[in-house]
Amino acid sequence: MSTLKPPVGPHDHVRGAPDAPITLVEYGDYECPHCGRAYWILKSLEEAMDDDLRFVFRNFPLSQVHPHALAAAHAAEAAGLQGRFWEMHDLLFENQEFLEGPHILQYALRCGLDLDRFARDVESEVVAAKVKADFLSGARSGVNGTPTFFVNGHRYDGSWEPGPFLAALNALRENVPDPPH
Repeated sequence: MSTLKPPVGPHDHVRGAPDAPITLVEYGDYECPHCGRAYWILKSLEEAMDDDLRFVFRNFPLSQVHPHALAAAHAAEAAGLQGRFWEMHDLLFENQEFLEGPHILQYALRCGLDLDRFARDVESEVVAAKVKADFLSGARSGVNGTPTFFVNGHRYDGSWEPGPFLAALNALRENVPDPPH
């Protein structure tokens, strides 16, 4: 079984309780139709598991297949530099069929971003390096397609249909020891 390399750290985008017993990492591509479908499933898992789930998204743009994936990943990371990663992440997945430049600028506006800074950041080496680092970490972790999930540091190859995925996470949650007091 593949393990997550590197483990979740300070450079990751994390949503959920920091001390959640379950950490779910997705390597995703904003233009991938399977990731688009998984987006809605993950939203329902986050809601169902509440504070017991911490969700992390890492970029794995498959730009050979999805021509807008890399620009979308850069947009999400540029939004992240203004503290709006998750807002942009959600807009990109909820509007997957519209990932061209003018649409991305509309999403930046909807996120309340400083558009001049956003335009600079999208093209910056900092953003490019973050997307590349995510991609390389995926390659080191054995990711070869999207979406790919890791649960508590181990690759999850089970069903990601809502019922079975939730059942697998719940089973794991029941077997996680309580932290020492």
